[in-house]
Amino acid sequence: MSPSTHACPALFISAPSSGSGKTSITAAIARSHARRGERVRVFKTGPDFLDPGILARACGTPVYQLDLFMGGFEHCRSLLAQAAREADLILVEGVMGLFDGDPSSADLAAAFGLPVVCVIDASAMAQTFAALATGLANFRPTLRHAGVIANRIGSVAHGRMLGEGLPDELPLIAALPRNPALSLPERHLGLVQALEQPDLDVQLEAWADAWDAALRPGFAFTPVPIVDIAEPPLPALLAGRRIAIARDAAFGFIYPANLDLLRAMGAQLHFFSPLRHEPLPTSDAVWLPGGYPELHAATLAAHPTLAADLGAHLAAGKPVLAECGGMLALLDQLNEVDGTPHRMAGLMPGRAQLQSRLAALGLQAIDWPEGPLRGHSFHFSTLDTPLPALATATNPNGGRTAEALYQHGGLRASYVHHYFPSNPEAVAAFFSGRATGQLPTPE
Repeated sequence: MSPSTHACPALFISAPSSGSGKTSITAAIARSHARRGERVRVFKTGPDFLDPGILARACGTPVYQLDLFMGGFEHCRSLLAQAAREADLILVEGVMGLFDGDPSSADLAAAFGLPVVCVIDASAMAQTFAALATGLANFRPTLRHAGVIANRIGSVAHGRMLGEGLPDELPLIAALPRNPALSLPERHLGLVQALEQPDLDVQLEAWADAWDAALRPGFAFTPVPIVDIAEPPLPALLAGRRIAIARDAAFGFIYPANLDLLRAMGAQLHFFSPLRHEPLPTSDAVWLPGGYPELHAATLAAHPTLAADLGAHLAAGKPVLAECGGMLALLDQLNEVDGTPHRMAGLMPGRAQLQSRLAALGLQAIDWPEGPLRGHSFHFSTLDTPLPALATATNPNGGRTAEALYQHGGLRASYVHHYFPSNPEAVAAFFSGRATGQLPTPE
């Protein structure tokens, strides 16, 4: 079958640096169009669980990652092509600054011909705004720049001055005023999760109102053609397998693409909330994703059955995958920054210590016994465990973060947040109980 092409209006929202307001601007545009009845699909560049939660609430559909390292070009193209078939507008939020990282936001935008707009915090700028904007536009001439957005301006006159300094081919699309009331709460790791913000929809409406008021006449989204090559269906390697997945404010770091992949291979997914003291569902495998167990340690410790049920599950030779926060919840002990200890499930020997500074950050490539996977690491704790490493990850950018993968009977644990589509067969082998690296549980 010859490939088809789908064209959809699209925009890649980037910035000179983190903290410029990419997420709020992307969410504002998404909500503005979604509330008009348009079908909006939003993507996030790179590994992130927090921004996508905000963006998903803004557009009303799940937000997927586009990452050339974790997923690869063909996977990203497939996601974009599906969106182009279904949507009236595609938005992609970049990561960090436009040219930061390898692969960078610029690399992703160039790979798919997505027009770029840079959000620049203009709160302490005058004429230098135009110099920065034109520098970003000219640094890599092959990129398509649709214009620039001024954020946090001080007045209407300030915004007018910023626009007057720009060349005609790089117009000022919008100038949004500084408004501290529209900022979102943050904690370590980034924004507070969307499910923990009861007034988020009110905030999103206010952002959309601000965007509509700031948008200058004449701007139009550019249709972008995306080549659609049908991917072969995944083999049903998990047909009939029941996988229990923890999902709540303590275990919320879940890529939608991971869930799609498990379902596509035939797995039956059963979600439960340890925070609500829901019992572990009857299952063939368990996935404890990352999140914030440190914020809910006392509640998790008070769960009347979870530790015993997970212990029985492992004793029966069934697999458990625990990632980052999911791993912390299974340790003997988790200490707060001030040293306050919390008893955890006691199913993985060791203890973790939270700290006020970042402990690790970076993309990760790791060799499971069943095959190589990719993912990322981002955490504020350190781990002390007697378990030997089954494997150790590498950072593609040469960074120091190199997380260990641990095996303890049927338990596989790591700080790595794995991106399952990077190796579906390896993931299926583990969750189906055919893992090649399983070690006996020490006495």
